[in-house]
Amino acid sequence: MLGASGWVNGTSWGMPLNMAGLLAVIFVLYRWFGDSIAESEGGKYSARIDVSYRWSMAWFIFSEVMFFAGFFGALFYARSITMPWLSDLDHKVLWPDFAGQWGSIGPAGTVEPFTSMGPFPIPTINTALLLLSGVTLTISHHAMRAGHRMQTAAWLFATIMLGATFMGFQVYEYMHAYSELNLKLTSGIYGSTFFMLTGFHGFHVTLGAIMLSVILYRVLKGHFTAEQHFGFEGAAWYWHFVDVVWLGLYVVVYWL
Repeated sequence: MLGASGWVNGTSWGMPLNMAGLLAVIFVLYRWFGDSIAESEGGKYSARIDVSYRWSMAWFIFSEVMFFAGFFGALFYARSITMPWLSDLDHKVLWPDFAGQWGSIGPAGTVEPFTSMGPFPIPTINTALLLLSGVTLTISHHAMRAGHRMQTAAWLFATIMLGATFMGFQVYEYMHAYSELNLKLTSGIYGSTFFMLTGFHGFHVTLGAIMLSVILYRVLKGHFTAEQHFGFEGAAWYWHFVDVVWLGLYVVVYWL
């Protein structure tokens, strides 16, 4: 995090320190999760351990819900409280030309003009992709519970590809926003909340796709049984959480 903060502030040491820290984290996670997988496949986990993993995953997802609650709260406060407050009669003396409309360029034009992002076509396509990925993941889970390993792998691969396609469209959307709409992270409160919400969600989609890729590898390696496969279920919980958050984003950020 120190490297990342230095990187975004243009220091010479920020990027290499960030990369070194990232590699260290990846190494620790690889060894840590590798030990957990080996213990699980070695039959060392009891029912009590299984319950502890389920509670841990549930609380982890709850903490992520609180992350997004904070970001949605910031959007609500800026849009429904701050904007009307700055445009009331008491503030007309300071900023007579300020209009309290969402997507504002700020008092006295303090932000470069930009075009806000609408729901068509990319956000709507991405919504369909994520909803479809939830369906394919559910089919894969049912195949796992039925003991059909190759069907499980095929539908899981389809889920990962849908997630990757989602991310590809989001990258294109960001390029379009910067180059054609002049919508940037610095575009006032609209730009900062838009990129924070959609970017943080995109990070979660990427993380979820990595988790599902590891699960796919384990499925192909012969891990899991129809009765014992919480690694699969935990990743599926996370992916469905990401789907639900996107539905909220799609409505609040792109439509309202």
